[in-house]
Amino acid sequence: MAQLMNIEELAAYLKLEKQTIYNWLHEKKISGIKIGHVWRFDKDAIDKWLTSRTVNARSNISMGKKNAARKAKRVK
Repeated sequence: MAQLMNIEELAAYLKLEKQTIYNWLHEKKISGIKIGHVWRFDKDAIDKWLTSRTVNARSNISMGKKNAARKAKRVK
């Protein structure tokens, strides 16, 4: 069964203000379920949304190799 969170719980989970969640709902940046007058959010869907927005950093090792190669070309 899905674990549903309300606005307050989601804001605490994401460490954001409640108003930010309302803004994201209005801007359609985040999905929710409105039951009566109360918004609910499926925790699994939120976790998938977070994962989809993850930005991967470049590896320092690969950057080090590229920078070393550039320096070697300049030296010649």
